[in-house]
Amino acid sequence: MTKKPSKSALSEVPGVDAQASLNPNLKQRNIKRKQIDVESTLEKLLAGDRTALSQAITLVESTRPSDFPTADKLVQACLEHSGKSIRIGITGVPGVGKSTFVERFGLEWIEKNHKVAVLAVDPSSAKTGGSILGDKTRMNRLSQNENAFIRPSPSAGSLGGVARKTRETMILCEAAGYDIILVETVGVGQSETSVKRMVDLFALLLLPGAGDELQGIKRGIMEMADLILLNKADSGQERKAQLAAAEVRRALKLYPDDPRGWTIPVEPISAVEGTNIPEVIDEIEKFRRHMELKGHWHELRSSQALWWLDDTIGELLHSYWLQQGDNATRLSEVKAKVQSGEMSPLAGARRLFG
Repeated sequence: MTKKPSKSALSEVPGVDAQASLNPNLKQRNIKRKQIDVESTLEKLLAGDRTALSQAITLVESTRPSDFPTADKLVQACLEHSGKSIRIGITGVPGVGKSTFVERFGLEWIEKNHKVAVLAVDPSSAKTGGSILGDKTRMNRLSQNENAFIRPSPSAGSLGGVARKTRETMILCEAAGYDIILVETVGVGQSETSVKRMVDLFALLLLPGAGDELQGIKRGIMEMADLILLNKADSGQERKAQLAAAEVRRALKLYPDDPRGWTIPVEPISAVEGTNIPEVIDEIEKFRRHMELKGHWHELRSSQALWWLDDTIGELLHSYWLQQGDNATRLSEVKAKVQSGEMSPLAGARRLFG
C-alpha cells in the first residue's frame, strides 16, 4: 500500500519553502534561512557560479524586509561588473511560440561563444497568486547547456509583463558573466510596456495571418518594437509569412519616423526549423552598432535607470504611507465607500491625501 504524502510534503521539497510568490495559500513556515555573505557571494558570481546566482536572485526577489539590506548591498556590489551585455526583451501574443523562439535563439547565441541568461516571467493566477513556472521545462535543450541560465519568475500582479525585480536580476546575471540577457514577458497587451524600459532592444513576435488579432495590438506595441518577427514561417507557410511581413512593413510606414534613425526590420522566421535565426542576430548586432554610433546606447541605459528610480520611489512611498498612523484603516474605509458607489475613486484618493 502506497503511503500518501503529508499535506506539508510540497514544503519539504528543496527550494519550495512555501513562498508567497509561488502559492500564497500554503502556510508560511518559520524557516531560518542561512544569511548570505555579500563578499563571498560576489566572488562566486564573478566566477560564474550558477548556484550562487540562483541564491542571489532568490534574495533579491524576497519580500521579507529583513532581506532588503543584504539584497541592496549585493546589487550595489554587482553594479561595477554589469552593463556589458545586450538586453533583449521578447514579447508576443499567447501561442506565438515565444519559448520555442527563445530556446533556438539562445542556442544560436551560444554557438557564437556568448553566455545567455533567460529571465522568463510566468503569469500569476488572479485567484490564488500562484505560478506554474514551467518555462525551464519547455526549454529543455537550452536549460541543459552549461553556458545558459534560465530563471522563471512569477509576475505577482506586476503590470508590464515583467516581474518587479527583473531589472536587479539582470544586473546579477551580468556580474556572473552572461552577456546576452533575454527577457521573455508574460504576453502582449497594452500594459506590456515596462520591459521596454529595461532592455536595449524590444523584439515583437507576431503570427502570420493573424488578421483582427494583429490589428488589435499593432498600434500600441508595434510603435515600441525595435525588431518585428513573423514566427511559424515553417515549410509550406513561407508565402503566408512573406505576405504578413509585407503587411506589417506597410503599417509601419504610417507611424512617425524613429528619432534615432533606426528602421524597424520585419523578418519571417521559423523557431522550429531555425529559419532566419542567424539573420535575426545579425540585425541585433547591427542595431547595437547603430545605437552606439549615434550616441544613443548609453543615453538609453541612463534614461532607463532614472525611470526605474521613479517607479521604485512610487512603490516605496505607497508602502511607507500605509505604515504611518491610521492610514491603513482610513484606506479601508475609503475603499468600502468607493466599492459601494458612495464615492468616486478620485474623490477617495483626494480625501486620503487632503
